[in-house]
Amino acid sequence: MKVIVCVKQVPDTKGGVQFNPDGTLNRAAMLTIMNPDDKAGLEAALRLKDQYGAEVTVITMGLPKAEDVLREAMAMGADKGILVTDRVLGGADTWATSTTLAGAIRNLEYDLIITGRQAIDGDTAQVGPQIAEHLGLPVISYAEDIKIDGDSVVVKRQYEDRYHMVKAKMPALITALSELNDPRYMTPGGIFDALDAEITTWGRANLVDVDDSNLGLKGSPTKIAKASDKVRKGSGEKVNLDAEESVAYLVGKLKDKHIV
Repeated sequence: MKVIVCVKQVPDTKGGVQFNPDGTLNRAAMLTIMNPDDKAGLEAALRLKDQYGAEVTVITMGLPKAEDVLREAMAMGADKGILVTDRVLGGADTWATSTTLAGAIRNLEYDLIITGRQAIDGDTAQVGPQIAEHLGLPVISYAEDIKIDGDSVVVKRQYEDRYHMVKAKMPALITALSELNDPRYMTPGGIFDALDAEITTWGRANLVDVDDSNLGLKGSPTKIAKASDKVRKGSGEKVNLDAEESVAYLVGKLKDKHIV
């Protein structure tokens, strides 16, 4: 079994965010981490490796420093890392990003592709399903549990206050929730091996069946009208009431917002 995991190096939002003049994130100036949903997807792939001997390839698109997130993944147990980086790919929205990743993945053999549900720097949940559309694959999103049944994958899919059990024949793509599992830590031996491991680097020339008009900032139909950092919340409304009055007050507020 061959599993591809798409991961993203995202800004550590606890330290604040910075923007370029064109409204895009200034990623080079911010501390970064592996996107939480992607890390859960990686852990799911590594468990398939533990159980079935799957080969796990991790791929990311980003600046050259995104190599760090690949080495982290390899220190956790991934077998191979691929960095897709090129100046012409900069400023990509979800459409251009998914087009790029799909173009890179066409070079690889795979039974299963796992992505995170969404990235914390965008929260669109679009890239995974878009990759599946580009590659003509069935997609199961919001995975809470993943099992292999012969040549098919069975996924417990989160759905509001219940869940679906969905089965798809492989090859297929799954988007993972951070609640899917508790990702393992890097091991000391894994860290040393990852530091010495070779990372494959691809650029525009390595993308298959991709048109230049769908790449980078120029190929991104999403336009940013305005960007700002975190909006500060007000202090809220403070009241001094006894227990019964407090209950009535809270229920009234909930009714006003149509919550109850």
